Amino acid sequence: MHNIQPNTLVTIRFTLRTEIAPGESKERPEPELTFVFKVEEQVPSLERALEGAAAGHRFSILIPASEIYGEHDPALIREIPKQGLIKQRLRAGQFYRQMKMGSLVSFKVLEVRKDTVLVDFNEPMAGLSARVEGIVLAVRPATDAEIAEARENHRRKKIGCG
Repeated sequence: MHNIQPNTLVTIRFTLRTEIAPGESKERPEPELTFVFKVEEQVPSLERALEGAAAGHRFSILIPASEIYGEHDPALIREIPKQGLIKQRLRAGQFYRQMKMGSLVSFKVLEVRKDTVLVDFNEPMAGLSARVEGIVLAVRPATDAEIAEARENHRRKKIGCG
């Protein structure tokens, strides 16, 4: 029986639960995820929970917001002028998106005022943590070809091609 260590091919099945509001969560079961451990990086909490584990190992971890969606930054809540915005799209609690000068402007409308809008430029899921519960289905040494492919896949994801 193999234990999870760098350069092992790992297959897990898990469910991700994110609390989107107090007492309200969103659950997303994943069929299976296969990756080369320590080559295709996972969030640090998951890597710590898996290291040394063998097939059949069950895990339940809390992944902090800082590892997945990022912390909510109060400095990204700003008051901006209404001028240049499409007024019909400005509704409190709704997300606003518009192309301006070749760039996408996106934010959550918090409050519509007379001449300005209070907006939140944080990512929509910022500040949310997630509970991950799962099982290790398989562990085996990765082949040289699998490691090379994993390195290439990971490199592509880091530059936005994956």
